[in-house]
Amino acid sequence: MMQAKLDDRRGWVLAVLDEYEVRLTRFAARLLGDEDAARDVVQHTFLRLCDQSPGELRDRVAPWLFTVCRNRAVDVLRTRGRATSLDHVDARATLATDEDPAVAVERQELARRLSALVAGLPTNQREAVDLWAEGFTYRQIGEITGHSEGNVRVLVHRALKRLRRSPVARRLVGEPAEGVEKPSDQPGTSRVRP
Repeated sequence: MMQAKLDDRRGWVLAVLDEYEVRLTRFAARLLGDEDAARDVVQHTFLRLCDQSPGELRDRVAPWLFTVCRNRAVDVLRTRGRATSLDHVDARATLATDEDPAVAVERQELARRLSALVAGLPTNQREAVDLWAEGFTYRQIGEITGHSEGNVRVLVHRALKRLRRSPVARRLVGEPAEGVEKPSDQPGTSRVRP
């Protein structure tokens, strides 16, 4: 009976590891700017998961994992004496091994530029957008970061608004910079901006 419980718990931890390890590592790497430190933080997170009961966490596994991961990353930054290093994230994109090299390089460049734009956001906005991009709800992001749901909504909204205004982002999505008229779809006509 005891062995069956251990096997179930082990299976649960391994299933959670398979589902969240890559996402947590990516999140921790953005916070820390260091892949090795990120892996250590994620390892710590999963060691803490081993002490949890599947019944206690139920449908809160993802928010719990990201909260533990975030808290550990902040501890690492404090230990380094550089809590402000959240503002200096080294964003890296990885290449897929089975895709066309030209497409892979283009995707990597796009990811680098977008990461640089996101890295330029204020820390609280960047963290909220990172979690939002990972698929968390505003409520879950609030639980992870300790902000209210309303505050998280405002942070994400302001971050996205700021990103949309960026000339680099506008070029990446094929829009003209603010104040520049976009050519009309019909030849011989022009659009006037109000």
